[in-house]
Amino acid sequence: MSDATSRPKSDEEITVVHLMRHGEVHNPDGVLYGRRAGYHLSELGRRMADRIAEHLADRDITHVVASPLERAQETATPIAKTHGLSLATDERLIEAANVFEGKTFGVGDGALKKPGNWKHLTNPFKPSWGEPYVEQVVRMMGALDAAKDAARGHEAVCVSHQLPIWIVRSFVEKRRLWHDPRRRQCTLASLTTFTYKGDKIVSVGYSEPALDLVPVHLRAGAKPVPGKAKAFGA
Repeated sequence: MSDATSRPKSDEEITVVHLMRHGEVHNPDGVLYGRRAGYHLSELGRRMADRIAEHLADRDITHVVASPLERAQETATPIAKTHGLSLATDERLIEAANVFEGKTFGVGDGALKKPGNWKHLTNPFKPSWGEPYVEQVVRMMGALDAAKDAARGHEAVCVSHQLPIWIVRSFVEKRRLWHDPRRRQCTLASLTTFTYKGDKIVSVGYSEPALDLVPVHLRAGAKPVPGKAKAFGA
């Protein structure tokens, strides 16, 4: 059988790419861990990863790829194993860069109360505190297209992080890129699914197969709860 690169392309061929957010991370101090190494899935996060692997077990998945960060690799591993696939890595799926990486963001305290950090908050439209939204769109669209080509006519899973996933979805759905982070529809272990007809995205779907495992304070739109760490840098 010929591989994805040698098969003739068809404008009618349907390919599905699932863009997945990783599971819960062990982060008791509420650090914005961003691209830092050493942040692994929690016990609950591993259960989330296993749940999604079970959910996708009967799907026609021929390619699994993840961000190079540990939490993404650990989330993708059971999915790849379920389908007998090698796990690929794509640097373009990595978390967005952020100048506040390594700092804490507690309720009523943390990095945002320090005047020295306010200079990074001047432009929410770019944003001024991190990787420009447009740059995230470019790299994420590249990663999606690469996954689509690798799984042409079948399905792929790409494990990434909340902000890049939300930004590329917003771009595809023609929404503004700047937004209220509390309104992102991208819960832990969720699937944002792009369906391609040929090389064109024709629909975007969203599902939360592990929602019952996600703590209420970590769900989309949840209000901050004192003493409860958010999944910062997720």
